[in-house]
Amino acid sequence: MGGKYRITGDTYPRMRRPRNRRRIILAGVSAVVTLGLAGWGTLQLIDVFTGGDKSANAAEHKRDCPTPKPAVAAKALPKPAGVKVNVFNATTRSGLAKSAADELKKRGFAVGEVGNAPEAYDKKVPGTGVLLGAPTAADGSFAVLGTQLPGTVRKTDNRKTAEVDLILGTKFKAFSTPAEATAAMTALTKPSPAPSASCAPTTKSG
Repeated sequence: MGGKYRITGDTYPRMRRPRNRRRIILAGVSAVVTLGLAGWGTLQLIDVFTGGDKSANAAEHKRDCPTPKPAVAAKALPKPAGVKVNVFNATTRSGLAKSAADELKKRGFAVGEVGNAPEAYDKKVPGTGVLLGAPTAADGSFAVLGTQLPGTVRKTDNRKTAEVDLILGTKFKAFSTPAEATAAMTALTKPSPAPSASCAPTTKSG
């Protein structure tokens, strides 16, 4: 350019961006950040008042419940008439074996031998009594006789017969009442109840 508008020298004016554009950009960025923070805070408040994600909460508190099992039927027990009892007296009281045998006979048991206890047990039974029989009697005859005289000690030997020995001890006073014996027998023959379905909730750790 010439004339009065001619530029001389090696120094030129520096061009600057308008300040209004910078302010607009900064204002826009600030608005976006503010809206983002406001939205995040709102979500946090919603979680506080609604309990958070229901599906996650249910997974964390999932109940670990076992599958209920059916009731277990009780094992069949022999009738008193099917239990043969030998009654022996291991105490110093005379006539105890006979009176006990008579009472068991009234209650339907088959009575075998009656007399004094063998030497291995004579005056050596401090409790109410001892039930002695074959291993097969453990889950049958012993249980039935046990309803008549709780607290007896149960022992097995190598006999081959099904009969059971009742050896009366020094603490023997009397058999259970018929009502008590019947209740005990009913409890033995009643099926076992099914396990309870209740269970404690499990939560995730960490």
